[in-house]
Amino acid sequence: MKLQALTAGDIADRLKGRCDGDPTVVLSGVGGVRDAQAHELAFVSQSRYASDASETRAGALLVGHDWSHPSPAVLIRVDKPEVAFGEIARWFAGPEIDYPPGIHPSAVISPEATVGEGVHIGPFCVVEAGASIGAGSILVGQVSIGRGARIGEHCRFYPQVSLREYVVIGDRVILHNGVVIGSDGFGYDVSPEGIRTKQPQIGIVIIGDDVEIGANSTVDRARYGKTRIGKRVKIDNLVQIAHNVWIQDDAVIVAQVGISGSTIVQKKAILAGQVGVAGHLIIGAGAIIGAQSGVSKDVAPGAYMFGTPAVPHKEFASDLANLRRLELLKNRVAALEARLGS
Repeated sequence: MKLQALTAGDIADRLKGRCDGDPTVVLSGVGGVRDAQAHELAFVSQSRYASDASETRAGALLVGHDWSHPSPAVLIRVDKPEVAFGEIARWFAGPEIDYPPGIHPSAVISPEATVGEGVHIGPFCVVEAGASIGAGSILVGQVSIGRGARIGEHCRFYPQVSLREYVVIGDRVILHNGVVIGSDGFGYDVSPEGIRTKQPQIGIVIIGDDVEIGANSTVDRARYGKTRIGKRVKIDNLVQIAHNVWIQDDAVIVAQVGISGSTIVQKKAILAGQVGVAGHLIIGAGAIIGAQSGVSKDVAPGAYMFGTPAVPHKEFASDLANLRRLELLKNRVAALEARLGS
């Protein structure tokens, strides 16, 4: 049920937090710390946003218990401001859009497909022979499910998602607009004359439970065997995952990442935006690869890498600092040469 308004004190009580300031301030929505208005709640969790907090027009701010910076807003102190903010946003937004069970008349469902109880299949969807859709799953519209593909329970696929043949999807998987799962991997034999002949791509893709994949991302089928996405993996928009890649449980792949074939991304690793990873590598468990890095070698578990080619972050920072000193060094050398010349 959507809530129309809450006081700052009510919100603090619901979150088991503490209200610093007027607990009677009425809040009816949420916003960013820079653009929220007097009737809205915002959050800050890092000191680098202290200046924004001091100038905010928000009626209240969610902050951590150790927040020590001034703000004109009422402060609601909680353990995890960002998590709490997401919960409050759901209170004010109300329930998600309802997709009642049923099949739209324009959908094309093979008589050889299996559709579970409570499934919603929206306009212009196609479900081919041998495919199965688990109970409670939602195909919002214009979704294509290939021959023999298997979809778990309570999944949600947004418009123009395409699952190719024999793909296997776990439970509670969310695929956003334009996701393509199981297209052919990029593989060719090259003749001495430089002519490329397509290698058969006869493997499949297996995606675990509770995975979310952002808009226009792609996961290629294996050349043979499996391309695997583990449980609870979160993949952002515009990501390319090549054939036979294995992304293990709880890894995070941010926008515009490209991962070449047969690479393994181990558990809880994070690849930040626009990272490129060469093929047949291992990214160790818990490793972090900074934005726009190029990875050409294996990465140790827990490492923090940056740059192209990617190196440990401290080494990258040192190299960058030295690079910025080159102008000063050049001027000093020029001055010494002038003195010697004279």
